[in-house]
Amino acid sequence: MDDGVYVGNAGRDAALDRGWLLGHFKGDGDPRQSDAVEIKWGVHPSGDQRAQWVRGEERTALLVLISGRFRVELPGRSVLLERQGDYVVWGHGVDHSWVAEEESVVLTVRWPSLPGYAVPEKEQTASRT
Repeated sequence: MDDGVYVGNAGRDAALDRGWLLGHFKGDGDPRQSDAVEIKWGVHPSGDQRAQWVRGEERTALLVLISGRFRVELPGRSVLLERQGDYVVWGHGVDHSWVAEEESVVLTVRWPSLPGYAVPEKEQTASRT
């Protein structure tokens, strides 16, 4: 029955779309499709890092540590998330990158949901996004 409701599991569903649970990239008619917000359940092995910096950021982001030890690199600043619930928020114009210092799970919320920030496929082979 298509009642506009989706029930899932973040761990299972995240594996299907590079961690992304909700955003502009979900199909029309999918209750998880949104141009307003993106949500990611990121599961990262130790040493995993973003293949390249996000430049020209047009979104606001909130990243919350669920488990592990995770570092977010910002211009002139490095933020270490090491206790469950530690989080960082950055806004429009703030470039960023990240590295998992230990196996980590992080929840990322970004708004609005805009195309054009995915690492090109050939660069993803060395690191998951």
